[in-house]
Amino acid sequence: MVRRLVRRIAGLIATLFAASFVIFASVYAAPGDPAVFLAGGRDKLTPEKIATVRAQYHLDEPLVVQYGRWLWDCVHTDLGRSFRYGDQVADLLTARLPTTLALVGYATVLFVLLGVGAGVLAAVRRGWVDSAVVGATTLAGSVPSFVAAIALISLFGVRLGWFPVTGGGTGFAGTVHHLTLPALSMALGALAIISRVTRQAMLDAAAADHVEVARACGVPEREIVLRHVLRNALGPIVTMCGLVTAGMLAGTVVIETAFGISGIGSLLVGAINTHDFPVAQAVLLLMVTGYILATTLVDLVHPLLDPRVKAARSAI
Repeated sequence: MVRRLVRRIAGLIATLFAASFVIFASVYAAPGDPAVFLAGGRDKLTPEKIATVRAQYHLDEPLVVQYGRWLWDCVHTDLGRSFRYGDQVADLLTARLPTTLALVGYATVLFVLLGVGAGVLAAVRRGWVDSAVVGATTLAGSVPSFVAAIALISLFGVRLGWFPVTGGGTGFAGTVHHLTLPALSMALGALAIISRVTRQAMLDAAAADHVEVARACGVPEREIVLRHVLRNALGPIVTMCGLVTAGMLAGTVVIETAFGISGIGSLLVGAINTHDFPVAQAVLLLMVTGYILATTLVDLVHPLLDPRVKAARSAI
C-alpha cells in the first residue's frame, strides 16, 4: 500500500511538472510578442524601449530559465502580475474562482441526479421507456453546449423571462437563480454520458448469478435493484461522474462567455485575446491541476466502492 501511494504521488508530481512546462511553452509559442504589448503597442516603439521591457520582465532570458523562474514563483504561490489589469494574478483567480466552482458544482448536481436517474430508469423499465430515455439522452448529447446555451437563453431568458441571462448573482438564492441556465447548458452533454454508463453498468450487474438467486428466493424487486444491482454498478458510475466533473472546468470557457459570467473561463478568454500571458498560464495550470487531482481522487475512491478492484490491485 505504501509503495502504491508513493508511486501515485510521484506520478502526480511528474504529470503536473510536464503539464506546467507544456502550458508555459505553448503560451509563449502563441502568435504575438508580449514585449510589444507591455510597451504599449507598436506606435512609437523603439528598439531601446523594447529592449528595456524585455529586460524588466526577463523576456530576454532563455525559455528554460524563464520556465524555472515561473515554476519557482508558482510553488511559492506567486503567479505574477497581470499585463492587462496590473493586479496580482492570484487576486484575480481568488475573485473569480468561487463563481466557476459554483457553476461546475451546480452542473454536477444536475447531471448526476438526472443522468443516474435516467440510466436507472432505462435499465429497470425496458421496452418503450428504455428507448425513450436512450433517444432523449442521445439528442441531448448531440447538441453542443453553446447551441444549448443560445436555445435556453432564447426560450427561458428572453421569451418566458424565468431566468436572467447574464451575471452570476449574489447570495445563495440569487446564485442558484442566475446559474440555472448555464449549469443546465453544461449538464446536457454530461447527462447523456452518465445515463448511458449507468444503464450499461446496471444491465451488467443485473446479469450476475447472485441477482438471479436473490430473485428466485423471493427478495423484493426494489431491494434487488438497490442492494444488488445499483450497489455493484456504482464503481463505473462514480468513476465517470468524477471524470466528467473534472473536465467541466475547461467547459466553463464557452458557457461563461455566452452568459457573461465573471469566472475563470471568461478570464482565460480575455487573457488570450489581450496576450495577458501570466493570467493565461495561471488559469490553464489551475484547470490542469484540478483535472489531475479529481482523477486521482476518483482512482482512490474506486476501490472503496468495488472491493474486487482492491483485491485485484493487492494481487499485483
